[in-house]
Amino acid sequence: MEAIKRRQKVLVTGHAGYIGQVMVRVLENAGHEVTGCDVDYFKGCEFLPPGYQGAVQHKDVRDIEVKDLAGFDAIIHLAALSNDPLGDLDRELTMEINHRASVRLARMASDAGVRRFLFSSSCSIYGAAGDESQAETASLKPLSAYAESKVRTEEDLDKIASATFSPVYLRNATAYGWSPRFRADLVLNNLCCWGYTTHAIRILSDGTPWRPLVHVEDISSAFAAALEAPTGAIHNRAFNVGRECENYQIRDLAEIVRQVMPSCSVEYAGRGGPDPRNYRVKFERIERELPGWHPQWTARSGAEEIVDACGRHQMSREDFEGWRFTRLAQLKRLTESGRLDPELRWRDRSHREPNTFPKNGVEAG
Repeated sequence: MEAIKRRQKVLVTGHAGYIGQVMVRVLENAGHEVTGCDVDYFKGCEFLPPGYQGAVQHKDVRDIEVKDLAGFDAIIHLAALSNDPLGDLDRELTMEINHRASVRLARMASDAGVRRFLFSSSCSIYGAAGDESQAETASLKPLSAYAESKVRTEEDLDKIASATFSPVYLRNATAYGWSPRFRADLVLNNLCCWGYTTHAIRILSDGTPWRPLVHVEDISSAFAAALEAPTGAIHNRAFNVGRECENYQIRDLAEIVRQVMPSCSVEYAGRGGPDPRNYRVKFERIERELPGWHPQWTARSGAEEIVDACGRHQMSREDFEGWRFTRLAQLKRLTESGRLDPELRWRDRSHREPNTFPKNGVEAG
């Protein structure tokens, strides 16, 4: 197997996002030279300034050119419209950004001599799988434009794989945990924020759907392990990113959050019907074949982290229900104000979000 050098020059697309802000720290701590690339939709969507201060390409992933990729050993591709409601904002736009732009990027990376392409996929591609745990070889049943975009990208990257270009498909479980660019629209983060700001943990389904969960730091360390693994171990392969013991029903997650905040009640605030997105996932392959990955977090420790961070940063209900921590709300805000056009391109590249950071939960002026 090809030996992989310890220090690599890595381009991280979407580096300024929820996962990206943790990813760049993990990669730098591992000794890699990191360059970020981001379109800056979510500048200002944080309590504190993002920690990454390294080299950055301020580019829409749709506009990257071959010359932008020259000299990199690997690309970690996170940039995407990043969840089901956001993906359903515009199905065609979702496919353009998440699928076609991703495949275009991979083709250019191959042309530029980049040898490894780590694609951030999702366990949501298993869709309505029911109670049976899904391995990487299971049938894919995407239920949303977001999930479909991940399936199509994996299929097309498979066609690009070659002796000199190794795509890797890291199918992340549902992320949770604190990040400089925190998201409140992810299930465990959302339950914690409901509990902290209202003392009622709200479930919007009947609580029975299964979800696999994984902390944002453990996602980042999985990418680092795949970056450093021998080519033969990862070439053109998919890995579910998570742990078997971290498959939960939504009602069990709510109970974990209630244990962290005993003064809170659990409320079923939806119509009480089941969510069709229902899947459990197997993680034997990543445990067996990426021995460099050592996940550290559980849903319980993650809930404790989130609640503690909400306290330290004085999360208010206004913060939680506002635009800063919900990706769809922020994009609607930017389009309705005219700063983004209907294709989510900046109308004036100099007129982006101001570089202001909230203090004590109140937006700075």
